[in-house]
Amino acid sequence: MKFGPVPSADAEGAILAHSLQLPDQKLRKGLLLEAGHVAALIAAEVAEVTVARLEAGDMHEDAAADALAHSLVPDPEAAGLSLSKAFTGRVNITANGPGVVSLNQRALVAMNAIEPMITLATVPAYQQMTKGGMVGTVKVISYGVSSRDIEKACAVAKGAMRLRPPVHRTAALIVTDIPGGAGLKGQQAIADRIAALGMELEEVELVPHREADLSVALKEVKADMALILTASATSDAYDVAPQAVRLAGGRVERFGMPVDPGNLLFLGQLGARPVIGMPGCARSPALNGADWVLSRVACGIDVSGQDIAEMGVGGLLKEIPTRPMPRRSKRQS
Repeated sequence: MKFGPVPSADAEGAILAHSLQLPDQKLRKGLLLEAGHVAALIAAEVAEVTVARLEAGDMHEDAAADALAHSLVPDPEAAGLSLSKAFTGRVNITANGPGVVSLNQRALVAMNAIEPMITLATVPAYQQMTKGGMVGTVKVISYGVSSRDIEKACAVAKGAMRLRPPVHRTAALIVTDIPGGAGLKGQQAIADRIAALGMELEEVELVPHREADLSVALKEVKADMALILTASATSDAYDVAPQAVRLAGGRVERFGMPVDPGNLLFLGQLGARPVIGMPGCARSPALNGADWVLSRVACGIDVSGQDIAEMGVGGLLKEIPTRPMPRRSKRQS
């Protein structure tokens, strides 16, 4: 691609690089200059303009962005994503519904390394989305780019993006209670989380904070997933709630996570039903580690101990002013 100033009289067929305000019209950057535009420039005594002119082997920014977006998402409907019409070298990729973003991160990094003018920005991997939320944006920075580079980028990034929709449709919430405890406080915050995933909180039960009572309630759950919110924080892998899962015939796969707030989460399984022990901070609508686990589990994504360990990098979330023990004392600056 050739780029630079040319006499206005020689600008026909080139792409205007910078917007110009003429006496009777505005010529916007990116405009393909035609004979009438050139005549208007000359009439306005604009001696020269800065333009881009595509050469053999170059692809226009819109065509390039469109090709790349359709390579990233070859079948938008199957991937749960929508692609906008290319404009100014940009295609936006949005979610068709609730779900979690699945990315081939290695492929996307390789694609972004091919040519600085070819770019894709995305939300983080596994980010929870709602319908219409932007998952990524393809942007070809220059007015034209080598078609060979676009071919390379398309090959590297083919099928690298999709939305994983929820596979579970219902959830049960079992809350344990102690004298003077919080009771069902936090029920609405958890119900809102479930609704954001396109699911229904169809069972809510309040039981005494005892292993036997909680295990009986777990056995009676009919929903696809079981969530436990304890009156007293779970402080050990063999505390009341994890032991109740085992007593009910299930297993506990992980207790504790390196995300704050959200440290005291545990993850288990009761038959085919996932069980999540929610940390106390889940009573608040603020983002916490349980959100990351809940969304993945709801969308049928396996969450291993290694996965949870990796959440620690970037897992220091926004401070909650009402935390009973703030991370930083008042004496610290």
